[in-house]
Amino acid sequence: QVQLVESGGGLVQTGDSLRLSCVVSGGTFSSYTMGWFRQAPGTEREFVAGISWFGHTTYYADSVKGRFTIDKDNLQNTLYLQMNSLKSEDTAVYYCAGSTRSVIGQLPRHYDYWGQGTQITVSS
Repeated sequence: QVQLVESGGGLVQTGDSLRLSCVVSGGTFSSYTMGWFRQAPGTEREFVAGISWFGHTTYYADSVKGRFTIDKDNLQNTLYLQMNSLKSEDTAVYYCAGSTRSVIGQLPRHYDYWGQGTQITVSS
């Protein structure tokens, strides 16, 4: 049974930085394409960033490009999201997700495994 557990969320101010972590257990982490999604109240879950099996390819939503960095440590079975220059519009619940697909998907249905989510609130 694959489990994903996020951590690192919290309340920050505009311009601050945060680093999210997602520990994966019960599966072969190095064989998963991984992604971060977020969901604000009243909105659909949206793609934030994705990374390929071995971390050679990354893809970002336009809204976070240049501010967020996704990375994965296959030895530690951990996915990261470094978030800099946070804005109020980044406020949401952030989810990590794993996929057995070989390409980075941008839709929730492209992912097979999900974490429980971690709240990030950016105050202005």
